[in-house]
Amino acid sequence: MKIVVLDGYTLNPGDLSWKDLEALGTVKIYDRTHPGEVVERATGAQIVLTNKTVLDGEALSQLPDLKYIGVLATGYNVVNLEAARRQGITVTNIPAYSTDSVAQMVFAHLLNITQRVGHYAEEVASGHWTKQADFSYWNTPLVELAGKTLGVIGLGHTGMATARIALAFGMQVLAYTSKSAAELPAGIRKADSLEQVFSDSNVVSLHCPLTETTKNLVNMERLKLMKREAVLINTGRGGLVNETDLAEALEKGLLAAAGVDVLSSEPPVPGHPLVGVKNCFITPHIAWATLEARQRLMGQAVRNIEAFLSGQPINTVIS
Repeated sequence: MKIVVLDGYTLNPGDLSWKDLEALGTVKIYDRTHPGEVVERATGAQIVLTNKTVLDGEALSQLPDLKYIGVLATGYNVVNLEAARRQGITVTNIPAYSTDSVAQMVFAHLLNITQRVGHYAEEVASGHWTKQADFSYWNTPLVELAGKTLGVIGLGHTGMATARIALAFGMQVLAYTSKSAAELPAGIRKADSLEQVFSDSNVVSLHCPLTETTKNLVNMERLKLMKREAVLINTGRGGLVNETDLAEALEKGLLAAAGVDVLSSEPPVPGHPLVGVKNCFITPHIAWATLEARQRLMGQAVRNIEAFLSGQPINTVIS
């Protein structure tokens, strides 16, 4: 059994082991694979694992031995599913491995914005506190979360985990979700519309998938509905936000701040509209990347292959 990993570095930059995967066959691991290298590297493989390397219809048509594609992520838009289906290729993904880590990042951003811990650590290190006349020093607004409303758009695994943390902070939760009001846990209120979430929330957090319907879900029309002291958090997908509109809204003070872990182009292209914008705090798509989450991802990827080899595939996108 020949197994090829096209882009293993982000999952395992050296702090995990591939030994469980290597027990399943002859394994070749590439840190990264450019589009023109896909066919050459995957030729003869029965199993290919990919994270962000695209497997389009043209590439798949040149890989007649391929029987299984394991996506090392939850999203699987990097695979041409129709082409895979025509060739009888099973495609699997890894659901829910990073739920707690992503919810944690939501609050890392939110607490950074409300308490500015990094800013004040730098203020102390640079000697500004030393120069003050009083024992306590601050030069930004400090905000308490208790009693504020968190608007959650999408109440799947990460949305629900985020909502539960918000409740622990004493926040109220307003959710835009396909779930009925009767299905929601105590403390979570169902929103009547997206517009209600933007207008009524102190914090809006995005947890819905990126589809044609949700692309640019956050746009100037909805940003204008937000409270001036409100915060937008995006740990979902960059394309959920019209980034030019968000940059303009932040510059105009239509909302207080944004915490963003994902962009529409990654890494950002030079001149990206959000990079360098006041009160826009951007982290480089790391919410998923805690050691614990990557260990779960690795383990589930191996279990997915084991299940496929046993004739009972799991976590299938198509089979």
